[in-house]
Amino acid sequence: MARWTGEWLSSAPTGLGGGDSEPPRWRGERLGLPESGPGSVARGGSRLLALILDLVLASLLTSLFMRPVFADPAVMQTYNLWSVAVWAVITVVPVTFFGFTPGMAATGIRVARLDGGSMVGAWRALVRGALTFLLIPAAVRNVDGRSWLDRLTGTVVVRLR
Repeated sequence: MARWTGEWLSSAPTGLGGGDSEPPRWRGERLGLPESGPGSVARGGSRLLALILDLVLASLLTSLFMRPVFADPAVMQTYNLWSVAVWAVITVVPVTFFGFTPGMAATGIRVARLDGGSMVGAWRALVRGALTFLLIPAAVRNVDGRSWLDRLTGTVVVRLR
């Protein structure tokens, strides 16, 4: 990430404005997270793979109840709407109670609250799901590897293994 984005995306100074602070040595250092291993900030590739796995799972689950007909736009529109609804359910409900989606479980990452709470909770999971649906808030990250949705909900995505 370019240094100028670190200045306007993170709340910590980056040393560009004449401050005496130095940038963190690793992602999550300012949050008290380890540099690597369990509990460290998850990388973008793991997060993207988890999202893709969740989208594929939602499509497969929708296919159990509705047959996609690729030649019929009306059927595909209904199929896609149902797939988005299924994706929302398999994203929000498990994150609320367990802190991870099926895709996150497969890739070994989870959502953790920064305040130390054990459950992510419904409002955080709902906001995270809505902003993930928009893609851009989930893709733009600060120096700690936290996206807009992480910062808005007071969470961070960490590695489990």
